[in-house]
Amino acid sequence: MPGLRKYNKGADKRSFDQIFQIAADRKGGPEALEALLQDPAPTVDLAALPEDRYLSVMMRCILQAGFNWKVIENKWPGFETAFKGFDAGKCALMDDEWFDALLTDTAIVRNGPNIRTVPENAALILELRKEGGIGQMVAAWPDTDFAGLLEMFKSRGARLGGATGMYFLRFVGRRGYVLSRDVVARLIAEGVIDKTPTSKGAMAKVQGAFNNWADQSGRSLTQISRVLAMSL
Repeated sequence: MPGLRKYNKGADKRSFDQIFQIAADRKGGPEALEALLQDPAPTVDLAALPEDRYLSVMMRCILQAGFNWKVIENKWPGFETAFKGFDAGKCALMDDEWFDALLTDTAIVRNGPNIRTVPENAALILELRKEGGIGQMVAAWPDTDFAGLLEMFKSRGARLGGATGMYFLRFVGRRGYVLSRDVVARLIAEGVIDKTPTSKGAMAKVQGAFNNWADQSGRSLTQISRVLAMSL
């Protein structure tokens, strides 16, 4: 595939402009590619987003992982009702009676282990109030350590590792990357990693590459991620 040659050790890496041109050639030119790039939400919007919306998006990503997204989308009004609008204070106090009722609620997808993550992640949101609140934390976390933000949610939340945490942050509008199959393939082609990154060391290499491309281009992590995905 054109543009997917893997660089040998010690060879010059492609610049972001070169990768951008590969993507532009695939998408009908630079203007056509620019039209496809997503602009992240302003930081002020992230800080002001209510806790219940963070929990709602978080749980939507967890529930959709490995499942038919369309089914979850169609049933989402039922989820909002069943989980009391994803009010973090109420969800954190879910008792056995409420949990058992959810397991018989035909308005939602009745997946017990996933339902159990609702009070756990609600508790995390309440805990983050002591650190300024989830909105402020997501908004203020430096782009140069996006991998650290992902690790925070993975280690302190429930089922928020891997792509789930990345999509959660993407869907609330946070600047960041999603390591989709195509993005990983581009990172491998550029010699950044040699397989899907799972360790902290590999994620540090990914972060370093994104930081370098951000310095070169002045673009957000989100736009860089999208360009890499469309370069394949």
